Amino acid sequence: MNFIRNHWYDIGSILGVVILIFLGIVHAELSNYQILMWLSLATLFFHQWEEYRIPGTFPGMVNSVMFKSALPDRYPLNSNTSFIINVWIGWTIYLLAAITSQRFVWLGMASILVSLGNIIAHTIIFNIKGKTFYNAGQATSLLFFIPCVYFFFKIVYQENLATIFDYLLGFSLGIIINVLGVFKLIGWLADKNTHFVFRNNQLLPYNRKSQKINS
Repeated sequence: MNFIRNHWYDIGSILGVVILIFLGIVHAELSNYQILMWLSLATLFFHQWEEYRIPGTFPGMVNSVMFKSALPDRYPLNSNTSFIINVWIGWTIYLLAAITSQRFVWLGMASILVSLGNIIAHTIIFNIKGKTFYNAGQATSLLFFIPCVYFFFKIVYQENLATIFDYLLGFSLGIIINVLGVFKLIGWLADKNTHFVFRNNQLLPYNRKSQKINS
C-alpha cells in the first residue's frame, strides 16, 4: 500500500499514455463527448504527475504558501490525504464520467468544474499567494484543462446533450467537490503527527535544507 501511496501519480501518468493509445485506436467508434471525457481523464493523470513528480512541488506550495505551515512536509496536507483526494475522489469521478458518457452528463460537468477549479487555483491563486510566475500543475492546467473545459461546453451546447437538471446537478456537485472534497478535506485530515510525509524534493526549495529526505 505504501508503494501505491508514494507512486500513484507515476501509475497515473502511465495510464494517461494508455488512454491516448486507446483513443488513437478506437476514436472513430466514439462520439465527440466520449473522446473528450477520456481525454479529460488522461489530462488529470498528466496534471497530477506535474504536481507530484516533475517538478512535483505542489505539496510544498500548498503547505508552505497557502497554509504558512511550519511543517510543510506533512501539515496540513500529507501524502495520505493527497492519495485520498486525487485517487479515491479524483480518479473515481473522472473515470465514471468517461464510462457513463452521455448517460450522466451532469457527472461529466462536475468533473469539468474540478478542472476549472484547478485552472483558477494554479494560474491565479497560487501565483498571487506565492508571488510566482509558475507553480507545479500550472502548465497542464493551461495546455490541457483549458481546452477540455472549452470543448466540453461547446460540445454539450452544440449537440444539445444537457438538460436543466444536468446543469443544476453538475454545477452543484462540482462546487461541492472543489470545496468539500479538496480544500475542506485537507483540513479535516490534517495531523501534525502523521507519518505520511512528502519527499524532500516535493517541497519548495527554501524548505528542503531543514527537511529530512524521505524515500
